[in-house]
Amino acid sequence: MNVLKYYEEKINAQGAMLFSLIDPDKLYGEKALKVAKASEEQGADAILVGGSIGAQGSVLDETVKLIKESISLPVVLYPGNVSGLTKYADAVYFMRMLNSADVYWHSIVQIQGAPVVQRMGLQAIPTTYVIIEPGRTVGWIGNANLLPRDRPDLGAACALAAKFSGSKVLITDSGSGAPSPAPLNMISAIAKACGKDLFYFYGGGVKTPQQAEKIIEAGAMGIQIGNAFEEGRLSNKIERFSKAIRKAGKKRI
Repeated sequence: MNVLKYYEEKINAQGAMLFSLIDPDKLYGEKALKVAKASEEQGADAILVGGSIGAQGSVLDETVKLIKESISLPVVLYPGNVSGLTKYADAVYFMRMLNSADVYWHSIVQIQGAPVVQRMGLQAIPTTYVIIEPGRTVGWIGNANLLPRDRPDLGAACALAAKFSGSKVLITDSGSGAPSPAPLNMISAIAKACGKDLFYFYGGGVKTPQQAEKIIEAGAMGIQIGNAFEEGRLSNKIERFSKAIRKAGKKRI
């Protein structure tokens, strides 16, 4: 499966995408599979697997293999480090953290990971990653110079940097467990700067379908949900998010 082509087809057809993010450090084995199956059944478009700490080794291998054997959605790695790679996935976001103050996240980890990605035969998706306040764990781990919530102009500049340097995907993230999503005017400014030249996805602090709908209306092409799908019974929770995202997405088709 060509994952970027799949993204393009989904966005052309629906206007936007829902990504279900599974962190094997919190959900692994059968628990992760339960979320993955519910995601497929209730309208998610892809599964992301990764986390800032602990999502590595046999836990990662076994979780991704189990998911791939059981569902047909693409499984894309969202690695917290070079250790977050497994041959059982379809693709990997080959990321640089644009606003990290540490050279490691700009070049060293990519140099370390590139031969591993090639050896595993993973599709490498050039991705720029930007951390917005409050950043939470990923901001701390990545030594991020957090993007201020009240500076949409800086967000737009980050998007232009991602576009001009050849990324195919831009992800902005307020951090897992953030109390609220980024301001809508920031999302709009970033989306406008991206245009149609790269996929723009948002994550962090999205707790309700209504919030998801507003983010898509503001211009994001997709939303990744992690914590909201980990907490409590799933019932039709994923379906409600999917419907809200597609409702907003259809307005731009």
